[in-house]
Amino acid sequence: MVCRMFRIEAEVDKGRRDLLRSRLRDTNTAASPVLAALRGTPGAREVPLHVWALDPAGDLAGGLVGHTWATWLHVTYLWVDARHRGAGLGAHLLARAERIARTTRGCTASRLETWDFQAPSFYTKQGYDVVCVVPDYPPGITEYTLTKRLA
Repeated sequence: MVCRMFRIEAEVDKGRRDLLRSRLRDTNTAASPVLAALRGTPGAREVPLHVWALDPAGDLAGGLVGHTWATWLHVTYLWVDARHRGAGLGAHLLARAERIARTTRGCTASRLETWDFQAPSFYTKQGYDVVCVVPDYPPGITEYTLTKRLA
């Protein structure tokens, strides 16, 4: 399909990205009463949430990186060094992040993505439910999206 009225460009442009993000946010806010009510509240901002585990020597043994937004914890990364796996450290990091999100940030739910070779069964053991499965993303790998209600 040829688009004769517009010049189409494919390039990384942070200024245009930010403008697009702003316009999309404004469009979504106008279309959704939920997002409109959220605008201007503390919950409208993404707030980083990081939890770290250091071994006795002070080296990084594991960590969780995520953020909270709109009463949700979003876990971006959870990693435990191979030397410390199987000792419950991952469960402890996740539980600490969930507790912080729930008790100090008012979060009622958590979400994350993981691949089939990573830890989907670990997360289901922690009370997460699989809500989406994307096969072949990337090719040969299955991606899972999981959520959990925080008590």
